Amino acid sequence: MTDLIVVGAGPAGLTAALYAARAGKTVKIIDAEGIGGQIAKSPLVENYPGIAKMSGMSFADNLYEQVSSLGVEFELSAVLRIEKGENGTHIVVTEDGDFESRAVILATGAKHRLLNVPGEDEFQGHGISYCALCDGAFFKGRPVAVIGGGNTALTDAIYLSAIASEVTILHRRDEFRADESLMDRARSIPNILWLPNVNIEEFQGSGNLTAIRYTDKLNGSEKLLKTDAAFIAIGQVPNNGIFNQITDLDENGYFISNESGATKFPGIFVAGDCRKKDVRQLTTAIADGANAAVAAWKYINAAVSSNS
Repeated sequence: MTDLIVVGAGPAGLTAALYAARAGKTVKIIDAEGIGGQIAKSPLVENYPGIAKMSGMSFADNLYEQVSSLGVEFELSAVLRIEKGENGTHIVVTEDGDFESRAVILATGAKHRLLNVPGEDEFQGHGISYCALCDGAFFKGRPVAVIGGGNTALTDAIYLSAIASEVTILHRRDEFRADESLMDRARSIPNILWLPNVNIEEFQGSGNLTAIRYTDKLNGSEKLLKTDAAFIAIGQVPNNGIFNQITDLDENGYFISNESGATKFPGIFVAGDCRKKDVRQLTTAIADGANAAVAAWKYINAAVSSNS
C-alpha cells in the first residue's frame, strides 16, 4: 500500500508529490496524459518568480526529475473512480488495475474550452493563447484580439489594452455577459475595439497567427481581422466529473475545498486548477500542491497513529 496517491502530473500534482516524499511518505502519481499538464505546452514562461525565462516543458521536466529522484512512482493510466478501502484507506481504480493508499490528492487540472475552428490547434503558442496574464507581454505594441463576452474576456481586454497597440473584442452575441462595471471601464479605453455578433470561422497565418476570418451574423458577410494574437477567453472545463460522488463541486464543476485542499471526504484532498479559486496560474498551482501535501501527510500521520 502507498501512503499517498496523486491523481494528475501537472505542477500541482508534482509539487504535492515532492513535498510528501520529502516528508518521508511513499507516493505514486497517476496520470493518463503524461507529465507536465498544461504548462508543458507553453513555449515560454516569464512570470515565475526567480526564473526570468524558461520553457514550460523544461520546467515540467526539471520538476519530474526532482520528484522521481525521491523515489516517487509514476503510473500512466486513466483513473476511473475512487472507492473506500478497509480501515479508512482508498482504492484508486484505473484502466490498468487498482491501487490502495492512505490518502489521495486530486490534481486533475482544467482544460481550456476550445472554439474548435480551423487553425486553432496549429497556432497554439504561435499567436493563440488562453492566458492573457501569461502571454500578453509578448505582444507589446502590437494588435491583438480577445474572443469572448464574459468577465474573463473583458478583464483580459482591459489588461492587454495597456500592452498592445489595440485590442479587438470579438463576441458571438450582441449582449455581453460581463459585469456592467467592467463593460463601462472597457468602453472608456480608446484602444479597445468591439466586434459583436460574429462567428469565428478560421485562424490564418504562416508559422504565426496573422488574421482571423469571421462571419458578420447580421448580414452574413465574411471578413478578415488582421491581428498578431488571439486570446481565447470562453471558459475552462475542469476534469472533475468522475469524482462528483466523493467531493463537492461548484456550479462550474470545480472542486470545493478550503485552502489546505481538504474536502468533505476524509483523506481526499484537491490542488491546482481543478479547485475553486480566483487565480489559476503556475504559482498558485504550486502553492496548492504544497498546501495539499502538508495536509495529506498530517492526515496520514494521524491515521497511522490511530490504527497502531
